[in-house]
Amino acid sequence: DKSYGAPTITKDGVSVAKAIELKDKFENMGAQMVKQVASKANDEAGDGTTTATVLAQALINEGLKAVAAGMNPMDLKRGIDKAVDSAVEKLRAMAQPCSDKESITQVGSISANSDRAIGEIIAEAMEKVGRNGVITVEEGQGLSNELSVVEGMQFDRGYLSPYFITNQDSGAVELDNPYILLVDKKVSSIRELLPVLESVAKASRSLLIIAEDIDGEA
Repeated sequence: DKSYGAPTITKDGVSVAKAIELKDKFENMGAQMVKQVASKANDEAGDGTTTATVLAQALINEGLKAVAAGMNPMDLKRGIDKAVDSAVEKLRAMAQPCSDKESITQVGSISANSDRAIGEIIAEAMEKVGRNGVITVEEGQGLSNELSVVEGMQFDRGYLSPYFITNQDSGAVELDNPYILLVDKKVSSIRELLPVLESVAKASRSLLIIAEDIDGEA
């Protein structure tokens, strides 16, 4: 239940954890730690948040018992680290790679509460964009699941200035056969780019600069 709006019905661990706020500040500190556990599991693996939460509770409960019995907390931490390494090694040995569309469908279906239709559309999306492609899930307005594929690459940020717009109707920057400069750092001075700009100007071509950031006189 929430203080506003309708209650949310879910069995997703990270969703439950994020909704918990306790009045006691010390108890709430523990709740915030559990939120971090669930969120990190969700970010790293995309699933297993409930399992991660249960494991966190077990580690805290048993850890407190061990410390109360006189165990050194640092020794306990080192022991947990060794146990984690051993468990990860065993899990890697047991793991089976998803090498075909059917196995991806099964994994997707399980993550979607055994909804095969969602598993199938996830498998189809992965087949189209590949393992390194980006898949975005959006809430639709219709009654059926839809899959749309956007070719090319997409960045979180767009053009630096509205003066770069070439299509006023769509507000887009459209470049025809440009040179593309990839910079893996922040560009702060135009002097850094002068040799490239001179070469591009001589060729009478457009230049698309993709950089970490651009500031200062640049």
